[in-house]
This record gives sequence, structure tokens and C-alpha cells, in this order.
Amino acid sequence: MQCRQDCFYWRYRKGETQISINKLQEAGKEMESKEKIIEYITKNRVSTTEVADCLGKTGVVENVFPLNRGHFAVGEVQYLYAIQDSNWTVHEDLDAEPVSGKVIFIDAIDVHNRAVIGDLVSKYILLYMGNKAVVCTGRMRDAHCLIKENYPIWCNGVSPVGCFNQPVDKSGFHEIIEERKGFFQGSIAVCDDSGVVIIPKDFVTEDFYGKLLQIELQEDIWYDCIDRKKWSTYRTVCLKDYLQSDEM
Repeated sequence: MQCRQDCFYWRYRKGETQISINKLQEAGKEMESKEKIIEYITKNRVSTTEVADCLGKTGVVENVFPLNRGHFAVGEVQYLYAIQDSNWTVHEDLDAEPVSGKVIFIDAIDVHNRAVIGDLVSKYILLYMGNKAVVCTGRMRDAHCLIKENYPIWCNGVSPVGCFNQPVDKSGFHEIIEERKGFFQGSIAVCDDSGVVIIPKDFVTEDFYGKLLQIELQEDIWYDCIDRKKWSTYRTVCLKDYLQSDEM
């Protein structure tokens, strides 16, 4: 990973200049692990079910489902939010920080079941910005267009009633915005027909990568047990008789 000079920062403490080399090394390792995990999940089409198992059967984004079936998307999360019946901040943040190759995660905060975005913004995010998918915890509008274009979108449902395009007072929401952005921004989203699973930044490690390798091997062994050996799922999944068998 190429490191530019502006990656470094100096802190002046007790009269001494200190270079945070350790933090740079940690950031580099995290980036390498993130790229490796995304590449492995993409290449092997590791399902959200398997990823959730690696997370201890956690990680699902509740009440978010595929609008169009058959898509599979994996990528780093770019966090956006709509708030108080307005999607002004979505437009504003997309303009202020344009990104590509990400999973755009739009959080619906206090929007009262209004559709957060529709065909226009989805087209801009996916086609013109070149991002991998849209995940929205709220609803979408222009469903006929979104379905016709077969966009990779995961959401809470659809509604013809959209958000307003106007700035709002966010003063009472700073804490929840910062908390949710701190969790989602930079995490990894895995999206398929079962829903969306988030791999938190704390799990983007070599250890988690190893768990992905292990669970893929386990799945292969389980299917071999029931397909070839004709074992029951009880012997295979519960008792794990393959660990004691000489037939493998």
C-alpha cells in the first residue's frame, strides 16, 4: 500500500515530537485485511448466512430486504442518512464526498415511513457514481423503475410518498447520527437474497478472514456427509461424526 507524506501526523507532547508509526501500521494492516476479506467473499460468493455464522450468528440489518432478487454485493460501507422527513442530507453528502465502488448505506432516521430516495438518486449512485449497491433502512419510491432497471437495492419496502428536499434542524440528533456513523462507516456490507449483514470494523482482521476459510471448508464437509455418505443432518451438524470418522 503506497503511503503518502500526508498520511503521517505529528503530535507534540512534553516537548518531544512523536510520529505515530504504530497507528499507521495498524491502519495499513486493517486496509489489507479489509481488501482481502472483500475479495474472498466476492470471489467465493460467501453468503450472508455464512458471514453471520462467522460473526456468532449476528450482524443482520433488521427489516432490510432485497428489492430485486438475484443480486450479490460486497463492499466497504459509505454511510449517509435522511432525517426528519427530509433527504436533503443525502443529496448534500453525496455532493460533498463523491465515492465509487462502495455500498451506499442510507439510514432512515425519523422519516415516518416516507420513501427516502427513488429512481433518480439510485441511478446517480449506481450508474454515474459507480457504486456497488444501495442499502436503505427506510423505504424507496419509483418501485416500477427500480424493478425494471433491476438495480441492486436492499430496503425496508416501498412507498409513493417521498421525503421533502429541504434542510432541517438536526440539533437533537447529533448523538445518534455520530453513533450510527461510527458503527457503519468503513464497515463491510454483504448483501444477497437473504438480506444484509454488516461486518463491523473491529472484526475486519486476519482472524475473521480465517473464520471465513474455516466455515467454507465446514460447509463442503457437511454437504459431502449428506450427499455422498448419506448421513443424517443430526450426525453431521449436531454430533459432527466426521471428526471421529476414518471415512473422510
